[in-house]
Amino acid sequence: MKKFFGLVALVMGAVMCVNAQVNDTIQTIAGNDLYQGITQKLPYRQMVTPFGVQVTFAKTVHIIFPSAVKYVDLGSNRIIAGKADGAENVIRVKATTEGFPGETNFSVICEDGSFYSFNAKYAHEPEMLNIEMKDFLENEDTTDFSHTRMNIYFRELGNESPLLVKLIMQGIYKADKREIKHLG
Repeated sequence: MKKFFGLVALVMGAVMCVNAQVNDTIQTIAGNDLYQGITQKLPYRQMVTPFGVQVTFAKTVHIIFPSAVKYVDLGSNRIIAGKADGAENVIRVKATTEGFPGETNFSVICEDGSFYSFNAKYAHEPEMLNIEMKDFLENEDTTDFSHTRMNIYFRELGNESPLLVKLIMQGIYKADKREIKHLG
């Protein structure tokens, strides 16, 4: 009986070893993108393409957005960011350590529902210190905004997209119709 259990343990050990080798092979083939359970790879068309920003320790980079900033999230403690004093649509970004390696990221959500993604890397002399993010509605077709604007909703607007509210308000402003002609 001991020989039987010894043989079973030997076979189980061999099976576990083969399974580990198969899993290593699958991870190598899949490029280490192995997730547990049922998963589906995200297509690139669903990715919000990040903007590249250079930051430094000795200077501050200012980014001007088309509407007020509601949220900022930093990818690491290599950078600091915050709203500029007295301005709701400007954030300042700076490196916390001189010459940090690699890159980090940060994201910004604005009041109009726009979502911006940035990859930040260190540069001793950044190419741009003041950056203006253009509103994608200016001089562009509004039928395809999938790569520029996400469907971000805020409590204040209920179930309406800030983009839809902005488009309606622009339509009302451009029409410039008065329902009441005069008061008598």
